[in-house]
Amino acid sequence: MRHFYPYFFYFLFFIQYAIAQDRITGEPFATRSEVLGQNGMVATSHPLATQIGLDILKSGGNAIDAAIGANAALGLMEPTGCGIGGDLFAIVWDGKTKKLYGLNASGRSPGNLTLEYFEKEGMEKIPSHGPLPVSVPGAVDGWFELHKKFGSKPMTEILAPAIDYAEKGFPLTELIAWYMQRSVPFFESKGFPNIQDTYKSQNGGKLPDEGEIYKNPYLANTYRKIAEGGRDVFYKGDIAKTIGKFIREQGGFLSAKDLAAHRSEWVEPVAINYRGYDVWELPPNGQGIAALQMLQILEGYDFSNIEFGSTQHLHFFTEAKKLAFEDRAKYYADMDFFDVPVEQLLSDDYAETRREQIGERAGKYAAGEISVGETIYMTAADNEGTMISLIQSNYRGMGSGMAPPKLGFMLQDRGELFSLKRGQANTYEPGKRPFHTIIPAFITKDGKPYVSFGVMGGDFQPMGHTQIVMNLVDFGMNLQEAGDAPRWDHTGGATPMGRTTGNTGLIRTESGIPYTTIRGLMDKGHRMGTARGIYGGYQAILWDDKNKVYHGASESRKDGQAAGY
Repeated sequence: MRHFYPYFFYFLFFIQYAIAQDRITGEPFATRSEVLGQNGMVATSHPLATQIGLDILKSGGNAIDAAIGANAALGLMEPTGCGIGGDLFAIVWDGKTKKLYGLNASGRSPGNLTLEYFEKEGMEKIPSHGPLPVSVPGAVDGWFELHKKFGSKPMTEILAPAIDYAEKGFPLTELIAWYMQRSVPFFESKGFPNIQDTYKSQNGGKLPDEGEIYKNPYLANTYRKIAEGGRDVFYKGDIAKTIGKFIREQGGFLSAKDLAAHRSEWVEPVAINYRGYDVWELPPNGQGIAALQMLQILEGYDFSNIEFGSTQHLHFFTEAKKLAFEDRAKYYADMDFFDVPVEQLLSDDYAETRREQIGERAGKYAAGEISVGETIYMTAADNEGTMISLIQSNYRGMGSGMAPPKLGFMLQDRGELFSLKRGQANTYEPGKRPFHTIIPAFITKDGKPYVSFGVMGGDFQPMGHTQIVMNLVDFGMNLQEAGDAPRWDHTGGATPMGRTTGNTGLIRTESGIPYTTIRGLMDKGHRMGTARGIYGGYQAILWDDKNKVYHGASESRKDGQAAGY
């Protein structure tokens, strides 16, 4: 009898999957058709934010204006995943210069916090919450760097919709209400100050449920100051002083001086060619090149003879991931402090050497695990051909638990991702950017823009990027199908934070992966499992250069919306 139950539950899974919908066209797992538009497109994880971006485009703004306005709205509407207490990365295809630009708007560690402090306190890792993991929030500077280089509308107009929603309120979606109901009480239980005042007092003393109105007038006031006074209001004015004073009172080290010294950095995106498509990521301190390393390894296999979701597909993918994440743990860090051998890691010769290590059985590599933290990814495109791929996050959902008084947002806890082991690439140092999980992506074809996309979700992001590229290129899916297709991830091993497990890790699959595949992977020595909410969140825009039409897609697993005109 005990052997009956596992098969029974798998049967229930697949019955539910099979009758979910009956589409007339396309793949049966697709939730809808692609969204099409000739003049512009916006895709975000929240319908109201998407509409703000679209309104900015329709009123004469460009893709950069739309992205900033939508990101500000998401900081209000999805405080469980992003906000101006966090960092930002972007890749921009400029329709005028016909060139890609990369922006690293991640913040650095406090200048007066040393590795010796952690050693003296007997800490083996930086705490996940509280004042110690707080690094400089880079998002606001990122907005203004993007705006200075590419923007057209004044920031007062761009931020006005988010300010209006923050003052008047908006209805919480099902997903964000669920996240807030579990996150805010957690921070309250830790005794962190200003949590109730920031998230409850402005809403009648309770957290709204789905469909109830949520307001944040503190954030509205902060946004208004930023819109009218520019980035220095945040990094050199009263906001910076409030943050510095608050963190000091909590026993932390981030200071107003650290904020005043902050700067974003324009960087050159890096690429590999995957079967005729150039796939672009940003160089470290982010993990984007892990996706490129995986693709370099996987290009050596003929997927025209391997079915999507098959045992061979997931096996080769997982083994490539293990090898790429082994390098991630060893090399990825702030390149101002460590010479990351990017060119070598992405070379054909190195990929061939790594591919030779893959056999027919599951390998025991230092596979790498950090987190599944919440994030937002969004993309926008305009009628001049400019496209922006933007990702923004506080890390670990809402962040550190440190909410400065009456500012309306929480500070990130990215500093947790530093290693405290001496001599590693990502070892903590003052003024250093931590290893980063959030990564935007872009694809070009024959020197022209093709797809702006991202898949949010901590460690899963390089795996998600690789799955999307393979879905489009190897398996011929359209943009929406590529995101709706069932996903899988692999977890376990060594991390840039210095921890290891030393086994084959665990493959976790969504219910759309056939049991024949799961059984085949077990035969190869893989450990199998399932999990909830770890498979990321996707948005994408594709440019059809032949017909001059944008295709948009968004995430069925979250609240996302793509809209064009």
